[in-house]
Amino acid sequence: MKLRTYAGYNEMCRATAEIILNQVKLKPDSLICLTSGDTPAGIYKLLVQYQKEKKVDFSQCYFVGLDEWVGMDKNDAGSCTNFLYESFFTPAKIASSRMMVFDAKAADLDASCRTMDAFINEKGPLAIMLVGIGMNGHLGLNEPGADFNSYAHHSPLAPITIEVGQKYFQQETKLTEGITLGLKHLQEAQIPMLLASGKKKATIVAKALQGEVTNKVPASIFQTLGNGYAMMDEDAASGLVD
Repeated sequence: MKLRTYAGYNEMCRATAEIILNQVKLKPDSLICLTSGDTPAGIYKLLVQYQKEKKVDFSQCYFVGLDEWVGMDKNDAGSCTNFLYESFFTPAKIASSRMMVFDAKAADLDASCRTMDAFINEKGPLAIMLVGIGMNGHLGLNEPGADFNSYAHHSPLAPITIEVGQKYFQQETKLTEGITLGLKHLQEAQIPMLLASGKKKATIVAKALQGEVTNKVPASIFQTLGNGYAMMDEDAASGLVD
């Protein structure tokens, strides 16, 4: 794992965006996994800007969404997919044929998982997989206890995820289950990238990157990923021991 610490959030976003930029230049039809949330927002803003400036062309790329709240889709404000559409897919004019997101409203969620896995197997391997780190060390919606060998799956949400997840909604919203790419996808990605920003993430970042490797802290899997990147600002890295 390559640990990269930057003076601030903007510098972290720019460095991450440039890694994505270089990958797309190297392989224009790369398959890229995008995560939702506050941390990647600045990265997507830069990528859209780069495309407008013709520094990069995403038209041949394929994209997958990392996860989703079960029972929601792109039309639900606060959903993961809604965020990806508003922050990247729509402004970057990504064709629907070149993206795959979870059908989290499906009657058969297992079938939705199989559809996602099949898309990745067909278009892959995953060139870049972006993930944030939750306050409990989750990656995507791989909650503590998630199987390191799992592919796409759905499972109950941890109480802290339900609590923190409310920030994405204008009113209190019932969240019970998540559907997500698995930790095996992360291990198979050519460039897995962990994103972290802010003091509030310092304790869990230190636990994940310098503590025991265990599925009780899913993000600790990054310690085993020689090709992985941990991208963070100084605040998020402030708990790490030299």
